[in-house]
Amino acid sequence: MNGRNLIPIVLTLLLSLGAIPVTANSTPAPAPVVKKLMAFVIDDFGNNMQGTEEILAMPVPLTVAVMPFMPSTKQDAELAHQKGHDVLVHMPMEPMKGKRSWLGPGAITADLSDDEIRSRVEKAIDDVPHAIGMNNHMGSKITADERIMRIIMKVVKERGLFYLDSKTTDKSVAAKVAAEMGVPHAVNQIFLDDVYSVPHITKQMELVCKKIHNHPLCIAIGHVGPPGKKTASLLRQYIPRIQKEAEFVTISKLIQQTTH
Repeated sequence: MNGRNLIPIVLTLLLSLGAIPVTANSTPAPAPVVKKLMAFVIDDFGNNMQGTEEILAMPVPLTVAVMPFMPSTKQDAELAHQKGHDVLVHMPMEPMKGKRSWLGPGAITADLSDDEIRSRVEKAIDDVPHAIGMNNHMGSKITADERIMRIIMKVVKERGLFYLDSKTTDKSVAAKVAAEMGVPHAVNQIFLDDVYSVPHITKQMELVCKKIHNHPLCIAIGHVGPPGKKTASLLRQYIPRIQKEAEFVTISKLIQQTTH
């Protein structure tokens, strides 16, 4: 037997022993598609605000931030929960500028003692049914105050909640403190309706689309109230377009999927 005739025999033997890996001639399997995540948070529920019904009727999961101690706090939180949305305590916190009357009852202000801050946060959580997280209503002054945010985060952690920094100031230490204290957290990236006009909200929705096109996730905050019906209408219009690139998720699911 010459050497040429031995080649097939040797190859067969090596294959049977696993010395040569068997490779398929088929096309390699495509890499798994990583779904992008889009989380819309709607603030200021709890006071029978305009747009409440329209927002809660959205055909996608949302995160609904409900102010404590208000006329429709319980009703809005219950309905949001029934529809499968996340419910947050929309905790009133003192801003650098603005009237205290805008805050609503039970607000966190810089002149409060540590014990009073803790008490107010606990009472607010107790007042909002089904709350699994918290974000700040206003709060540019408070979220920049590390002493106060540590007290707030301690209660948030004890209650097993997560924290969403609404990011009403670039000086916010909320995310930093949450990370240090082991509190699950996320940070808002875009306000949809800080100006109550259709052109502005449309411009912000376009920013959302650009963000989700270029990044793996986007968090945006809108509001019921003065812009509520406009925000609801535009959000509904943009849902199909966003769904082509991203999955709509609640904040709790976004945090869960980005930390595992």
